[in-house]
Amino acid sequence: MHLGKIRKCKFHVPHLNVEVRSWRTFRKAMICTNVCICVRRLYRLGMDAQPGTYGYTRAACTILTHLVCTIFTILITVLSRPGSSLFSWHPFLMTLAFSFFMTEAILVFSPHGSPFRMFPHKSKGRLHWVLQCLGLACAALGFVAIVYNKHLAGKAHFTSWHGLTGLVTVCVVGIQCLAAVSLIYPSLVKGWSLAKLKRYHAAAGLLTYLLGGGSLFLGVSSVWFTASVGELAWYLTALCPVLSSLVIMSQVSNAYMAKKRLQS
Repeated sequence: MHLGKIRKCKFHVPHLNVEVRSWRTFRKAMICTNVCICVRRLYRLGMDAQPGTYGYTRAACTILTHLVCTIFTILITVLSRPGSSLFSWHPFLMTLAFSFFMTEAILVFSPHGSPFRMFPHKSKGRLHWVLQCLGLACAALGFVAIVYNKHLAGKAHFTSWHGLTGLVTVCVVGIQCLAAVSLIYPSLVKGWSLAKLKRYHAAAGLLTYLLGGGSLFLGVSSVWFTASVGELAWYLTALCPVLSSLVIMSQVSNAYMAKKRLQS
């Protein structure tokens, strides 16, 4: 077609739903449209599209959470001295389950401070599954230890908020792990897409983790722990499950809100 005839044609600009008569105007409109689309997609990427201070802050918070959950677990291990008594296994195993294994299992998927962030998603999923199973095993053993210890001492069970919250948390962890089987074998659940199963699993997992964090906080408020540390040490220790819960809550909510924005 002759160039003069091209310039006399009407050109439709997608996304803007307008027609222009000039080829030069059409090219400018297409460039502007593509730039706007790219900017919009970058904006939807959320924190991954924001370099600089925000990304460094997220990475620092994740690394700090790694350190906090590790130090908190070591501190409880030193104070409880596992093996010194039947009761000593309860704080050690529960802290190992909720403060270390379950925290690290969720931080595996962190896009910032995780040492496994460059691994394929499938590999991170398997590591998450292994860590959660270890956490479940420790939580179950810690629960059995305290129940049997109270039975030997002739004390009533689940008479405190810590005991009741711990009972609910262990039950919810077991249910959550059983429900996670549907992510490994999605064909077991008819009429549910894998994406929807993952969203529900993340929401339920966050709730479970917050319950575990609440149980740890109530645990450090117990008579045994307050008698073992000073006032300043207690405040610093009590902050550990609170800070970890805030970082995990931020990670999970940001990850799934970002996915929702990309799909909208």
